[in-house]
This record gives sequence, structure tokens and C-alpha cells, in this order.
Amino acid sequence: MATIPFDDRDGKIWYDGKLVEWRDANIHLLSHSLHYGSAVFEGTRMYDGKVFKLKEHVERLIKSAQILGYELPYSCDEIMEATLKEFEANNLTEGYVRHVAWRGADEMGLGARNTKIHLAIAAWDWPSYFTEEEKMKGISLSTADWKRPDPATAPCHAKAAGLYMICTISKHKAMDKGYADALMIDFQGYIAECTAANLFFVMNGELHTPDPYCFLDGITRQTVIELAERRGYKVVVRKIKPEEIVNAQEVFVTGTAAEITPVSKIDDHTFTTGEVTKALMKDYAMEIRK
Repeated sequence: MATIPFDDRDGKIWYDGKLVEWRDANIHLLSHSLHYGSAVFEGTRMYDGKVFKLKEHVERLIKSAQILGYELPYSCDEIMEATLKEFEANNLTEGYVRHVAWRGADEMGLGARNTKIHLAIAAWDWPSYFTEEEKMKGISLSTADWKRPDPATAPCHAKAAGLYMICTISKHKAMDKGYADALMIDFQGYIAECTAANLFFVMNGELHTPDPYCFLDGITRQTVIELAERRGYKVVVRKIKPEEIVNAQEVFVTGTAAEITPVSKIDDHTFTTGEVTKALMKDYAMEIRK
């Protein structure tokens, strides 16, 4: 079955304070963010009519914009209200929502003090990033060539569009080799994350997860740490060397899109979906529908 293009759908998109037809939600060719990567975005999910951790996601969106040097023209409460209107306008009680803010086309060049800041919110029915078949089997990861950059060289704690260039390149290369995703190493040679998800390693009953000093500390990651500690698991946040992968009995990734997805293979190393991963998947499924 052919996939419906995202720019050719029925529905409404909340755009600069108004609900507009999906196909009419366009930006100008000369928008600053298209040329210079100054857009910021968020991805969130609605379950049973409630957006999971909406406030945390919107607060991070606002913070990401501030890191990139601009203020959004709406408050946190206004964006939260607009998000619910977007779901209602599309008759959704389950689905994914993408917030995106960007600099407009009021002037061209790196200097963009006078550009208008735009905000749009789009919601649609979208299941978990990986299929149920992939989740049951566990996804495979291939180590990427590109490195997560030094935080002194990039605004790594902003969810900014420009930071995802290396993720797309790395994911495509991994897929070309038959893997589902790529494992990103940081500039110091430590394990960082996947292209759009955080990583956890189960080592002798403990959860070990990379220190997010140079990449995004995911909201789902934070939730899973809370759930693990609630169960009594010890969670160790530290710098993890690639050669330590052999010490892991279980591996899984976390993210709004991926939720909790087991990993069956990293390069030549294989893993099983064990009791710790299964327990946390169950806990997360309950948490998002409270």
C-alpha cells in the first residue's frame, strides 16, 4: 500500500494562531530556518485523549528556541491549549503531534534579528516508530561514522533541526546495510544515543545509560529512569565505552516515537529481550495511559 505524502492529507494544522487546511500550511522558500537550520521542534503523543507530558515538551520547545537566540510569540499555556485544539480539530484521541518553530523570510542572511518567529502544530494518527514485529524481535543497530559534537561547538541541548543532519546520514547508511538504526558515538569516543532515541544497557540487573552531557536528555529517558527506580532497579548514568557493549545482557532504546523498543543486535553483538526490558515496557504502557 502506498504511503500518503505528508503534504497531501486532509485535516487541519494550527499555524500562527489559526487552524488552516493541512495542504495550505506552507512556508516561504526563503525562510531563514530552511537555509540556516534555525528551526526547533518537539514530538509528543496523545494516549486516550491525554497528551503525555505535554508541559515538559512545550517547556523544552521554548527553551530550545531561547538557546538558538529567539523567543516564541506564545506562552507555554497558550501552546498547550493550541495543541489540544489541534487534536480536537483532527478528531484524534490517539496520535502524534509535532510542534515546530522557525525564523521566517523577512530578511536573508545569517543575521536574522528582524525575522518573524512562526509556530505550527500538526497532529496525526501515527503508531510507534518501530512496528510491533520489530519490537518483538528487537531492532538492530550499526555504529555510525559521524560523532555527536562537542557541546562547545553546537547547541546540543536544544532540539534543533540543524543537529539532525548527521542523524539522517547515519540512519540511511545503517538502513542500507540492513540495520534499523545507527548507534552514535560522541566526540570523546563514548556511546551517546541512536539517531532519535536514547539508549539503556542492562548489566547484571542494573541499568546503565550514557551521560547526556553532549546530547538531548530525552523526556521518555527521564520517565524510564523514574520507572526503573520505582521498581528498585539501580540506574547508573555514566560515560560508557563502546567496548563495554559485550557486558550487556539486554539493550533497549527510548523516545517519544520509539517508546521503549528492545535492541537485538549492535554490529556483531546480539542480545535477548529479557525480564528487565519487558517489565519496563509494561510499566511504560501503564504510565502513558494513567
